[in-house]
Amino acid sequence: MIFSRQCRLKEAEALNIKILDIPSSEDLQEFAGFLWQAKIPHRIRHQGDRQELWLRNAADTDYVLEQYQRWKQGDEFELVMAQNDNPNLKVSQFMFWVQHVPVTLSLIVISLVLTLLTGFGRQMEFLHWFTFVDFTFQGQYPVFQSLGTLIAEGQWWRWISPVFLHFGFMHLVFNLLWTWELGRRIELVHRRSVIVVLVLFMGVMSNISQFVITGPIFGGLSGIIFGLMAYTWLWDRICPAHSYGLPPVMMTFMVVWLIFGVSGLPEKMGLGSFANTAHLIGLLSGLLCAPLVYLFRDQLWRKI
Repeated sequence: MIFSRQCRLKEAEALNIKILDIPSSEDLQEFAGFLWQAKIPHRIRHQGDRQELWLRNAADTDYVLEQYQRWKQGDEFELVMAQNDNPNLKVSQFMFWVQHVPVTLSLIVISLVLTLLTGFGRQMEFLHWFTFVDFTFQGQYPVFQSLGTLIAEGQWWRWISPVFLHFGFMHLVFNLLWTWELGRRIELVHRRSVIVVLVLFMGVMSNISQFVITGPIFGGLSGIIFGLMAYTWLWDRICPAHSYGLPPVMMTFMVVWLIFGVSGLPEKMGLGSFANTAHLIGLLSGLLCAPLVYLFRDQLWRKI
């Protein structure tokens, strides 16, 4: 594939010191975060069932290998930082994530706040502010405003706000874990604007489609999660030299989960209905976004 060839050439020019070649099953995400905090230019490149750690500067080799061995031996992340003379490593791991993946953390915090504020969808006095269109009650029955009212009154937040609503504890936990796993990978590789645009585009597209099919009461980050999963999966094939490092089996799991939701089995098993339209449109949005981000990749790499 021409995309992959060009990306490998770019990688060879920029990062030409390979110091590790290990199985893909070993999760280097935490160690990669450590290197980002140390301001050490690097990339993790996936090749089949192997992954390689590349550095830009040969002078960093001994230091990185030493830290890798200590990390492998089970040293606490903060302890490794405290024992090193590098002043960049004095910041706590938590502050590292706050500084480097603020968009991902913001998605998680906003979801927690709005889900708790709306009582997992039971506090109607708050819920109506964040559904796709507003509603009031006439007796025991809700009356929803039209989509035209949303546009005419400039209620712009409603295009995206349903993604932060969750109607069950496991629904919330599942979505936040996936948001963290996918969002941080993207935010560590590309400029912050990339994940902001991805989230907005996938969220709005999945919200509109779900509203058209089922009406205004829906919520959850899952449309965005399906989109980010599809995006990272396709990106890793277009440009493996700058892989996000997500195991391909994760995409298989998501497709199986999508089919499971469409099958109607969740309702029969008492799990409730899934926002299948949002899932599908989110996934398709992610597949569309990967080539577009690739076209502008030179302007979108994260500055080290």
